[in-house]
Amino acid sequence: MANQGIRTVLHPVSDLEKAKPLYTALLGVEPTADSPYYVGYDVAGQHIGLVPNSGMAGPVAYWHVDDIEATLAALTAAGGEVTQPPRNVGGTRLTATATDPDGNVLGLLQD
Repeated sequence: MANQGIRTVLHPVSDLEKAKPLYTALLGVEPTADSPYYVGYDVAGQHIGLVPNSGMAGPVAYWHVDDIEATLAALTAAGGEVTQPPRNVGGTRLTATATDPDGNVLGLLQD
């Protein structure tokens, strides 16, 4: 089970049009994905995404993994809890979330 590190961070926003100029200024680049339901930036080997009305309580860092199912199994065996089972979010990309025993959200992403 290989882990490629945190390469994606998603931020919940209430108003995408208000958030977009702020993140564009912060990151110093224009969005690489820009739609009414998602704005994404690629900068310094990372992907930063803005997700409107997601229900997320705060930003979620996504660990890129080779095998999302094996990683979830290892996390639950070690005391974690799956909060969002793997789901396809486009193409061959799968995402899932789990929490550690303190309730911290761990995002997983498999391409």
